[in-house]
Amino acid sequence: MGTVTLLSDDQLSAEALAVFEDIRAARGTDYINNFWRALAHDPATLRATWDRLQDVMAPGALDPLVKEMLYIAVSTANGCSYCIHSHTAAAKARGMSPQMQAEMLAVIGMAMQTNGLVTGLQVDVDEVFKA
Repeated sequence: MGTVTLLSDDQLSAEALAVFEDIRAARGTDYINNFWRALAHDPATLRATWDRLQDVMAPGALDPLVKEMLYIAVSTANGCSYCIHSHTAAAKARGMSPQMQAEMLAVIGMAMQTNGLVTGLQVDVDEVFKA
């Protein structure tokens, strides 16, 4: 259960409504998901989060599908079920195949296993790996 109510459009401040209009235009849909409706209680955070998300997830050196898959990996590590679901849907919409998803999950699982082992063993970093 959420800790805040999800605001409907008629409950929004003018500032939050403007962000929702931006989201709708950018995504080409009338649907506003629960994350944004929860953030609408704080229009400044809503605006800052939406603006930053657009910048970070825009095409760049990494294509949008890779960015979505990275988002899934980090969300898995952080245990964010909402983000796993929403970004899996976004990755599938951007072309993630079942085989790609399976390989990504295998990499996530392998990284979690080896991260746990190296953390538990407190292995010193090899000099050749240091940036």
